[in-house]
Amino acid sequence: MVLRKHELEAKLKDDMELVKSGVLRDDNPLDLSNEFNELLQACRRGDLKRTQELISAGVNINGKDEFDYTPLIIASLCGHYELVELLLESGALAERDTFQGERCIYNALNDKIRSLLLKYDYSKSTDPLQPWAAHISSLLTRETPKTSDITLVAGSKSFELHKFLLSARSPYFRRKLTEAPETETWKLPQSKPIESFEVVLRYLYLGDIPRDLVDVRSSSTEDDVLTGVDKISKQLEVDHLWEAILSGGDRRLARQRHQDEVNRAQEQVQGFFQDNVLGNKIVVDSRKVHDVKWPHDNSIFADCLLRADEAGSDEDDSDEQEESGGIPIGPGVESSKQNGAKKYRKSTLYPAHKAMLIRSPYFETMFSGPFREAQASEHLHIIKIDCLPEVLEIILAFLYTEKVECPLELGLDLLYISDMLFLDKLKTKAAVAISTLGSGNNNVLIDRTHNYEGEDDAVEVEVEPINVYDVIHAAWDLRVQRLEEFAARYLAYRLEYYIDEEEFTELIQESASRLKTREETDTIELLDDIRYYLSERFRLRFEDAGLDEMMDDDDETSKKIDEALLTSQVNNLSISEDNVNGTAEADNTKAVSSAKADVAESTTGPVGVVRTLDGKLVEDEFASDAINYQILLQKIDQMLEKLKLDA
Repeated sequence: MVLRKHELEAKLKDDMELVKSGVLRDDNPLDLSNEFNELLQACRRGDLKRTQELISAGVNINGKDEFDYTPLIIASLCGHYELVELLLESGALAERDTFQGERCIYNALNDKIRSLLLKYDYSKSTDPLQPWAAHISSLLTRETPKTSDITLVAGSKSFELHKFLLSARSPYFRRKLTEAPETETWKLPQSKPIESFEVVLRYLYLGDIPRDLVDVRSSSTEDDVLTGVDKISKQLEVDHLWEAILSGGDRRLARQRHQDEVNRAQEQVQGFFQDNVLGNKIVVDSRKVHDVKWPHDNSIFADCLLRADEAGSDEDDSDEQEESGGIPIGPGVESSKQNGAKKYRKSTLYPAHKAMLIRSPYFETMFSGPFREAQASEHLHIIKIDCLPEVLEIILAFLYTEKVECPLELGLDLLYISDMLFLDKLKTKAAVAISTLGSGNNNVLIDRTHNYEGEDDAVEVEVEPINVYDVIHAAWDLRVQRLEEFAARYLAYRLEYYIDEEEFTELIQESASRLKTREETDTIELLDDIRYYLSERFRLRFEDAGLDEMMDDDDETSKKIDEALLTSQVNNLSISEDNVNGTAEADNTKAVSSAKADVAESTTGPVGVVRTLDGKLVEDEFASDAINYQILLQKIDQMLEKLKLDA
């Protein structure tokens, strides 16, 4: 252990020297901004919702404070497993051979978090763009489905490439191809070695630069190849190619250079996507979609059109859906009328590139098989995706750039369409957005109006843009364990607002029926999870207050709690026996009422009056929680008795 500590200290010293010299970039730069400090505080609290919001806002999750603490170290040190998982999925560094990575692993609060950290290897934790970059690289050699639209010929060798990618990555290609978008073949000058073109093209397609630039069977020398690379890179205006070649001898430096280039390529493709795909979308009447004719030789090199319709329907919907073969993700929406006249919905068409769409196995199969969309046509095929335009834009942004910004209100729609398109990573991101922004264990926003027993007015509360019943059904339909756990936790932390609803009862009954061969005393999975999180919700307070004994479920303990609270209230009321016995009935009632008013007034100071779910007044929140816990358990038992279920 001492030896390991010395090794870490030595490595830290070496890394600091390389960073100071400018050779290496600090993976964990010092960040003293207010936003980063807020992220650290959210990680200490285990606030999933706020952490997700700050990550989406662009706060650096790999920064460090003045004490060298990163968000991942704090989350693992404080034992917030789900938060650690969120940070890792978002690209937090956890590489073992770095000082901060080792520190994070050894400081983890428990083995569960430590195992999670060890499971995330380099490619998964430090390079969230790795799958995107790997897809771009694969396009250079992919043969099926055919997505290339230009051939570069160098002597006896040819390269099948993609106009949109060349245009995004090279200003030279952008100018030339914009002037002549119909170009299908480009002859390269024979004055430069073929190996030079191969190096440049691998670089443009985010491939690794080979250590041996010259094949043993080639007639060119390494100097000839390097000279050719220099001339080609200047002509194509590719500025950072030499940095990648020179850093090939140092693994960490080469990795850092490659990450920089991937980030640069992502920004370039994102710019192309914003300007050309989203910038050239068109909105038309849904009845006239098939009148749209886009030529193949268009200036943005699109080779298909994706269609998404706004909410609503018209008389032609059934015929259009049959022709287009849309992806069914739910029932249709009734037609709408405005001022007595039928309002026809609009459709949005997005010009897209098959090379990026095939990141989805759904599109890959479509463009590879005998389907209509894979056949040659006079104009671009229109492919209908049965989702809202806003959702389709999120999907396209992910396919083109790997970036996802999912508003909570679109989370379920994105979840379903991601499942239909077999985009597991996007599906996971949608589930994360729902489970974190839905504030599963932050009892702040409730999506119900309720009233306590004995109160006349309902208490209006803020409405979250999420329906937990829809979430649990989506979790069951799509087999998303994360959302099942979230929904159970969400319900447990708000059970008093749901327990009396008929829809909640039906949900429990449905959960019981999901076990096809269920015996009379078998478990009900959803109810078990709710009970677990309900116990967690109250026990967190009781453990600190030493009130664990009040958590017993039996009736005798419930009676003792009521008796203890009753005694406490009587003592606080300070009503003497002599006063009660020596007063007439009317005066007695008046005295008791006055005494209760005095108690209410006296407890509105530091402690205040606390009301339980059944409307009783108690002296503090701990007593209230103890009674509320018993009340909720009793209501669960009553519901099971009503359903004739035993669990």
